[in-house]
Amino acid sequence: MTILSYQLSDWQVCLCSRIAATCRSLPLIIMLITAQRLCAQIAPPPVKTTGDSSSLPPLNKQLQEVIIQDRHIQDRRQNESLNVDIVDRSFIQRHLGGSLMQTLSRLPGIKTIGIGSGQSKPLIRGLGFNRVVVVDKGVKHEGQQWGADHGLEIDQFAAGEVELIKGAASFVYGSDAIGGAIDIKPAQAPPVHTFGGSVDLIGKSNNNLYGVSANIFSRSNHLFFDARMTYQDYADYRVPTDKVYVYDYTVDLYKNRLRNTAGKETGIHLNTGYIGDHFKSIFYVSNTYSKSGFFANAHGLEPRMVNTALHDASARDILLPRQQVNHFKIINRSAVHAGHHHLEMELGYQHNFRQEFSGYVNHGYMPPVYPDTLRIPDNLEREFDKRVYSLNLRDEAQFGHHTLKFGITGELQDNTINGWTFLVPAFKQESLGAFVYDKYAVNEHLLLHGAVRYDYGRIGMFKYTDWFPSQVNGNGSTQAQYLVRANDLTRSFNSLVWSAGMNYNLDQFELKANIGKSFRMPIAKELGANGVNYHYFNYERGDASLSAEQSYQADLSLSWNRQRWSVILSPFYNYFPNYIYLNPTPDHDYYYGAGNQVFQYAQSKVMRYGGEVQLKYRFLPSLSAEVLGEYLYAEQLSGSKKGYTLPFSPPVSGLFNLTWSPAVNKNFQHTYLSVDYRITASQHNIVPPEKKTKGYQLVNLQAGTQVRFFTQPIAISLQVQNVFDTRYLNHTSFYRLIELPEAGRNIILSLKIPFSGQQTVSAHAHHSNK
Repeated sequence: MTILSYQLSDWQVCLCSRIAATCRSLPLIIMLITAQRLCAQIAPPPVKTTGDSSSLPPLNKQLQEVIIQDRHIQDRRQNESLNVDIVDRSFIQRHLGGSLMQTLSRLPGIKTIGIGSGQSKPLIRGLGFNRVVVVDKGVKHEGQQWGADHGLEIDQFAAGEVELIKGAASFVYGSDAIGGAIDIKPAQAPPVHTFGGSVDLIGKSNNNLYGVSANIFSRSNHLFFDARMTYQDYADYRVPTDKVYVYDYTVDLYKNRLRNTAGKETGIHLNTGYIGDHFKSIFYVSNTYSKSGFFANAHGLEPRMVNTALHDASARDILLPRQQVNHFKIINRSAVHAGHHHLEMELGYQHNFRQEFSGYVNHGYMPPVYPDTLRIPDNLEREFDKRVYSLNLRDEAQFGHHTLKFGITGELQDNTINGWTFLVPAFKQESLGAFVYDKYAVNEHLLLHGAVRYDYGRIGMFKYTDWFPSQVNGNGSTQAQYLVRANDLTRSFNSLVWSAGMNYNLDQFELKANIGKSFRMPIAKELGANGVNYHYFNYERGDASLSAEQSYQADLSLSWNRQRWSVILSPFYNYFPNYIYLNPTPDHDYYYGAGNQVFQYAQSKVMRYGGEVQLKYRFLPSLSAEVLGEYLYAEQLSGSKKGYTLPFSPPVSGLFNLTWSPAVNKNFQHTYLSVDYRITASQHNIVPPEKKTKGYQLVNLQAGTQVRFFTQPIAISLQVQNVFDTRYLNHTSFYRLIELPEAGRNIILSLKIPFSGQQTVSAHAHHSNK
C-alpha cells in the first residue's frame, strides 16, 4: 500500500510565515485568497512510501474561497466600555481639514474651537480646553492648551488610527480626561523585509495653501525606521463678506481676506526600533513648528490702529501680531510579553516653546515709551517655555475569564514665562496616578468592566512683580510701587475615581452601559491669572481657592447592525458639583486692563445631557446614505449664572450624506462621490456676554479614486467645502465673539503617491527567519 506524506521544506515554511505576516500588516483591507493557489505554491510533490503493491490515484479537490478580514476596529468597539469612534488614514485624507481636529469634527459629538486657518482645539460633547486629553503615541500631549488661540501641535499626516473616546475617561488617562480623550496611534511598523514610502501633495483654494508630506520606511527582520517630513504654507484666508464689526467699529476687508492670518507649518518625524516575537522597543522623535498671524483687527487694546496698507500689500506675509510655536517630542514605547503578562512602558519628554509677538501698547501705569534698558524684546508680548517628563507603566494579565490591567502614571511639568505683559504665572506641576482595571467575560456575549484609580497632584506657582512702577494711594499719600501680580502659591489635590460598565454583544445587536466618577485639577490660569487677555478684550482673574472639578457621568450606547443598515444611539448624562468657568463681572480694571471688563474664575453646579445618533443605509452595493446627529443641553444649577448654559455650548446639528462608490475597473479602485448636507440650528441658549447665533445650512462634496500607475495605486481626493460660499457663524468658533463668519468656499485637492519594494534576502537570512 502506498501512503502519501507531505512535508514542508524550509522555503515553504518561510512562505507561509510571510503570508501570515502580510495579512497581519494590512489593517482594514479585505484580502481574497484562493486556497487552491496557495496550495499550489506551497504543496510539494508527494513522497511515496512503499507498504503495498497497490497505489492510490491522486485526488484533486477545489477548496472554497477563503476570506481574511481585519476586525480589530470592531473588536475594539465591542470590548471598550466607553463610547469610541475610530478613524484611519483613509478617513483623514478623505475629509482633510486645516488641522487634525478640524478633520475629526465631521464625527458626531466632535467640534472645534478654531482660530484662523490652521489652529484649532477639540470639543467633545461641548467640553474642551483642559477637559479633553490628547494622547500621542501613548503619551499625553502637553502644550499651552488652555488658550482658545492655542492649537495642538499635531501633524495629521503622521497619524495612524485615531480613537475618539466620548465621555469621561479619567480612570484610564487621569486628570483632564473629564470630557473625553483623543488617542492618536502611530503608523504601523512596515512588514518584514520591505522598503518604500509615499508623497502626499495638497492644495487649497481658499487660503492658497500648498503642502507636501514625504515618507520613507524600511525594515529588515527586527529593525526598522520610518521617517516623514511635512511642509505647508498658506495665505490669509477668505470669508464671504467684505466687512466685519469688531464691537462697534467697522472693519473693511481687502478682497474678503482676514489680514494677517497667513502661516507656515513644518513637521519632522522619525520612528525607529526593534520588534521581536516577545519584546519590542520603539523610539518616536518629532519636531513640529508653526508660525502664523493673528487677525490684525482683532488683537490688542485698540483694533483700529492697524496699518492696512502694510497688511494688504501681500496675502502671504506674516506680520505683527503673530505667534510662533515649536514642539519637540521624544517617546520610547517598550513592551514585553511573558506568559500570561503583557508589560508596557512609555517614557516621554516634551519641550513646548511658544511666543506671541505684538507691537508695544501701554496701558495703566505702563510707560508710554518702551524702555531700552529692559532686556525683554519690545515686540515679545508673551512667552511660555514648558518642559514635560512623562512615565507610564502597565501590566495586562489574563486569569481565566478576567483580564486585569494595572497601571502607574507620572508627569512633571516645568513652565517658565517671559514678555512685557502678564497673564499666567510660571509654575511647576507634578502628578502621580495608579489604577486597576478588570474586564470579566461572563460568557461569549456579556463583558463586565470595573476600574478604580487614585491620583495625586501638586502645583507650585511663582511670584511675579511688575517691571514698571504703579502709583498707589496709601496713608494719604501717593507712592510709586512695583506691584505684585501673583504670589508664591502651592496647592495639592487628590481624588479617587471609579468606573463600572457592561458590554452585551450579539451578532446584530450591541449594548454598552457605563457609569463613573472623574476629576480634574485646576490649571495655573484658573488659579493665578491676573492680566489682560488681548484676544478676548477682557481682564481675567484667577481664584487661588478653587477646588478640583468632580464629575459624575452615565453613558449608554445601543447599536443594531443588519445587512443593509445600522443604527447607533449614544445618550449620556453628566453632573458637575463644582464646574470651573470664567464668569463675567460688572467690574472694569483701569490700572492694568485699560478699562476692560473683569472676568473672574468661579465654580458652580452644572448638569449636562445629550447624545448622538448614527444611521447608515445601503440602497445598492454602490449607493449608501448616512445620517449623523447630535444634541447637547447644559445648565448651571448654582452661582451668579444660575439657569444659564455654559460657554461654547454647540447647538443641535445633523449631517445627511449620500455616497456613490461604483466599481469602475481594475485601473480605478475605491472610487467614490459623496455629498454632505449639514443643518445646524440656531443657538439661543447662551451665557452672557455671549451672543446668540443663527442657524445655517452647508453643502460639502467629496470625490476620490485610486489610479493604478504601473504597480502602484495613486490616491486622488477632491473636496469642495462650503460649496455655496455660505456666510455663517460657528457658535464654537473663537472669532464668533466678534461676529466673524467662517471661511468661504474651499476646494481641496490631495494626492497620495506611494512607492514600495521588497528587500533582497540572502539564504542565510531566510534560514534565520524561519
